[in-house]
Amino acid sequence: MATDQDDLRRKALAIHERLCAVYGCPIAYFHSLDPLSELISSLLSHRTRNADSGRAFKALRARYADWALLRDAPVAEVEETIQGVTWPEQKAPRLKAVLAAITERHGSLTLDFLAGMPVAEARAWLEGIPGVGPKTSAAVLSFSTLRQAALPVDSHHHRVAQRTGLIPRSMSVGPSHVALAAQLPADWDAQQIYDNHEVMMLHGQRCCFYRSPACRRCAILDLCPTGQGILHGGEAVEAEGASENAASVRP
Repeated sequence: MATDQDDLRRKALAIHERLCAVYGCPIAYFHSLDPLSELISSLLSHRTRNADSGRAFKALRARYADWALLRDAPVAEVEETIQGVTWPEQKAPRLKAVLAAITERHGSLTLDFLAGMPVAEARAWLEGIPGVGPKTSAAVLSFSTLRQAALPVDSHHHRVAQRTGLIPRSMSVGPSHVALAAQLPADWDAQQIYDNHEVMMLHGQRCCFYRSPACRRCAILDLCPTGQGILHGGEAVEAEGASENAASVRP
């Protein structure tokens, strides 16, 4: 007998396949940073536009040839270097604290050792560091040169998942990582998991806008109760959590 979870898995796969046809899977990885650099980039990107966090990352790299120099630098100096991001006064000490925690826990400042761990174990290790949550841990494993099968969920991905009914409107981004990953086939490789995040994110950026979604040209309209309600019932778009200005998980 089919369960609600089975139905959600079928729906998630149908959405994935439809959006892959639109956006072109497999999708090339957008950069190839080592995992420690990816962690720094991801921490900078929180609630910050990609262009601004990208500039801040390049500024850090130009000032600190080795991330140990960033770890040991004065907080004020780091804050000055990342002025373009949101909340630099919070991110500067957090970056230093995260790098110090890695050094203390592992004995050296590297995350390359995560390559030898199962995804769940690697994510747990990263999330054991104060300031590192599920979105950041997934980004490090998926986007970096580790290329592991971890599913990040950014604000765009989350919005599409809510509107299509893959997750409840009440579910925040953090818990959605587990719920959405559980809907994907267990045998999918890193590229397929990455593609799923990318097509959901791209659909949120290019069609399923925070305000005034383009439902009439949506490739998954028949799978989206929110879109059908907007077009046929005059349903208003609700604000599902994150601000429309929230940055993508992509640094």
